[in-house]
Amino acid sequence: MKKVFIAATKQNDGKTTVSLGLIRNFQSRFKKVAFIKPIGQRYLEEEGQKIDEDSVLIEKVCGIKCGLKDMSPIAVEKGFTEKYIAKPEKNLISAQIKQAFNRVSKGQDLLIIEGTGHAGVGSVFDHSNAYVAKLLGSKVIIISSGGIGRPIDEIILNKVLFDKFGVKVLGVIVNKVLPDKFDKINRLVRKGLERQGINVLGVIPYDPSLARPSFEQILEETDFEVLCGKDFLENSVSHVTVGAMQPRDAIRYIDDDSLLITAGDREDMIAAVLGLFRDSDKERLKISGIILSGESLPEGPMMEELSKANIPVLLAKSDTYTVAASIHDLTIKIRPRDSLKVNSAVKLIKDNINLETILKGI
Repeated sequence: MKKVFIAATKQNDGKTTVSLGLIRNFQSRFKKVAFIKPIGQRYLEEEGQKIDEDSVLIEKVCGIKCGLKDMSPIAVEKGFTEKYIAKPEKNLISAQIKQAFNRVSKGQDLLIIEGTGHAGVGSVFDHSNAYVAKLLGSKVIIISSGGIGRPIDEIILNKVLFDKFGVKVLGVIVNKVLPDKFDKINRLVRKGLERQGINVLGVIPYDPSLARPSFEQILEETDFEVLCGKDFLENSVSHVTVGAMQPRDAIRYIDDDSLLITAGDREDMIAAVLGLFRDSDKERLKISGIILSGESLPEGPMMEELSKANIPVLLAKSDTYTVAASIHDLTIKIRPRDSLKVNSAVKLIKDNINLETILKGI
């Protein structure tokens, strides 16, 4: 059986996007492709069990039926590390991972193993990504994002720990490269890593659509409430505009699919954006939705206008700055129903990754 461990230089470098893309592309070559995320930090409750959300995504999108609990054997819930430090049980965790791995991999042609965070994540409970890759006897692909100097430095740093555990680094993928810098970075990062004896398996351009949250995702990650527009919660956000200035100044920053964050008593600002329509569709507002901060609400007539606007309007308890910061810090993950994002991820991998080199290496 072929297998490969997908690692990264830090969180949110694109491990899940790459894992998903690899699986979907390899499913056309192999009859049986499996997935496991040995250690997960963001989990859902599925059938009374804590399951990493990436395993749920892969099962539903790729049609992989290996048993969700086996695809996500260790869920790092609140208090996990403290309990481990007080009472270390390294062999127990290793056994749980190995047993799940054996069940998932049985009879498979290819297994994609997704790590969590950088090479050292998990060291606090004696199961760093490097250790788990060794435990499962897998070669590794390291993912980094953007730039030239920083990715190379981070890749070298992570490779040191894999080398320490005797884990072979098959190659690296540089993700989220800005299109206007793509040619330069593609050329220089390959040359720079070749000098270090590291193979570049691909360089992936940044796709902004993958990083756009929907209002439903914003609700899932915050304590905001829906005032109106429940039918439009799947609207996505291209960027955020804070309505803390005069409306005539603020509207210069409103593009298609903007999110406006403003106080509920700023009826002048709300009225201004409700009068802005797209060049491509004169009946559709430029903004994709509004978050009202500080628990303040507009007067009745303005609320009626908002309810007719065909956009979601959310209410937050926090001040405008805190709301904006919370949106900025959101971790955007692909969800099973995000078919456009799924298709984009699959195409990005197909078009930019040397799949043949990966297959030969594993």
